[in-house]
Amino acid sequence: MRRSMAPTAHCHRNKLLSVLNKASNWIQRAQMHRGKSLLLGTASGLVALAGAQAADMPVKAQPVQYVKICSLYGDGFYYIAGTDTCLKLGGYIRVQAESNMGDGGVAIGTNPVEDGQGRFTRDLTNDINYRVRGVTSWDVRQQTEYGMLRTYIRFGAENTTPKNTGGGTQFSPFWDLAFMQFAGFTVGRARSFFDLFTYYGAYTYTNVRVQGDTDISGQNLWAYTANLGNGFSATLSLEDPTTHKSFTFDATAPGFFGLNGGTIPDNAFTNNGGGVPANFGFRVPDIVGNLRVDQAWGFAGVSVALHDASGAYYGTPNSTVNGHPADKYGWAAAAGGQFNLAGGDTVGVNFAYGEGATGFVVSQNANLQLYNSNTSVGAGWVSDGIFTTGTHIELTRAWSIAAGYQHFWTPRWRTSWYGGYAHLEYNSTAAGIINSSLAERSVCARPFAGLVGNFSAVTALAGNSCSPNFSFYQIGSRTQWSPVSQLHIGLDVTYTGLNTAYKGAGIYATNGSRPAVTLFDDQGVWSASVRWQRDLYP
Repeated sequence: MRRSMAPTAHCHRNKLLSVLNKASNWIQRAQMHRGKSLLLGTASGLVALAGAQAADMPVKAQPVQYVKICSLYGDGFYYIAGTDTCLKLGGYIRVQAESNMGDGGVAIGTNPVEDGQGRFTRDLTNDINYRVRGVTSWDVRQQTEYGMLRTYIRFGAENTTPKNTGGGTQFSPFWDLAFMQFAGFTVGRARSFFDLFTYYGAYTYTNVRVQGDTDISGQNLWAYTANLGNGFSATLSLEDPTTHKSFTFDATAPGFFGLNGGTIPDNAFTNNGGGVPANFGFRVPDIVGNLRVDQAWGFAGVSVALHDASGAYYGTPNSTVNGHPADKYGWAAAAGGQFNLAGGDTVGVNFAYGEGATGFVVSQNANLQLYNSNTSVGAGWVSDGIFTTGTHIELTRAWSIAAGYQHFWTPRWRTSWYGGYAHLEYNSTAAGIINSSLAERSVCARPFAGLVGNFSAVTALAGNSCSPNFSFYQIGSRTQWSPVSQLHIGLDVTYTGLNTAYKGAGIYATNGSRPAVTLFDDQGVWSASVRWQRDLYP
């Protein structure tokens, strides 16, 4: 019996163990499931709690792009934060050393400021001049329903070796451009719309004398420009005449051209009794018209100007009881352009002619005086016109041509060649008035009575041309190296030649430490300048 029951008991025991194992596995799975649920519930609770707390905290602002490029007007413009207005900053620092130059690149002997150096003496005149200049510019533009609104200003300060002194420096703040452009109008101080091509700046460091271009100084004006399409534009501009005024002289005033041709600043252009031009003030603006075309190949244009060359009153003193000459207007015209060549090279040319508007053709202050030791002198005097008691105003004629070419040897090296020629001419009546004012010993004809000695700086002797006409020219070359971006180092060499007025035997009166000389002859001078310039912004 016991043998027959053993297998049955063993089978039941095995079944019981199997059930117990299954129950254990189920319990373990149930515990694991309950643990996961607890963890998930806990995590959900924490997330909900964190969300509730985050709802009570301030939301962090998205980052703002404070410097945003404005591509509407070319490179270098950025949006002013929070506006649709674009700003471009510009400027430079310039250090320049000049030999036989002064006043920022003016060749000696080519205006009243530098004529003292043209004496080539040791009496507080400079062979070397320094200038350090810092400039900043702001160009602000935005689009309006009338087109672009632009505001531009350029200002700075400079420290310069003073004129006609033995050394030291003088500090001068300045601004040369400040204008607004809106709906075709340009108002403020800008470059004259008469100007077309000049070789100053892009081609030379020399302050150009053979042109009346206002690129350096700016010009007060009110102008309107009509866009004609395809790059063509036409402008009418009303401009302050002061910048282009070369003065109308009354020959009854003693030394009407100023002492020795207006060459000493303290005695030139001071009062009507001592070498002043007999102009009145600003009565009529210069009226300038311009037509030009701008294309990828460059630009070209023509311009005309009407200039008030009227005088004040007859006689000395300058008085209302003396009467005055009839009003007289001068005019000038110019044509010029610049053309872009392969490799970044450029070439430009400008031609100008004027009658009674000399300052549009040459620098308004281009009175010249150059000595050759104690043996000879060259001189020339600029004016818009000349008159004497009872005469009309005789307008001065002038013409000039200027050209420049710049070649890039490499992106870092460039060389330019430039030059210009100017001629000033007094008609026979004007020459007669001037000759009648020469020193008493002069041999020139005297058709006008009562003027002998008013221009006593000049005595014409036998063999003198008796002609106040003169011409001058400037030629030169500049090489510039840009070792790194926005740094420019260059050397500029210029020759100024003068074909003198009153060529031949004659006495030029004592001038400073220079004794009188007895020959008027052509002269020339070499000038040079070295410049380091760092452009502050691209």
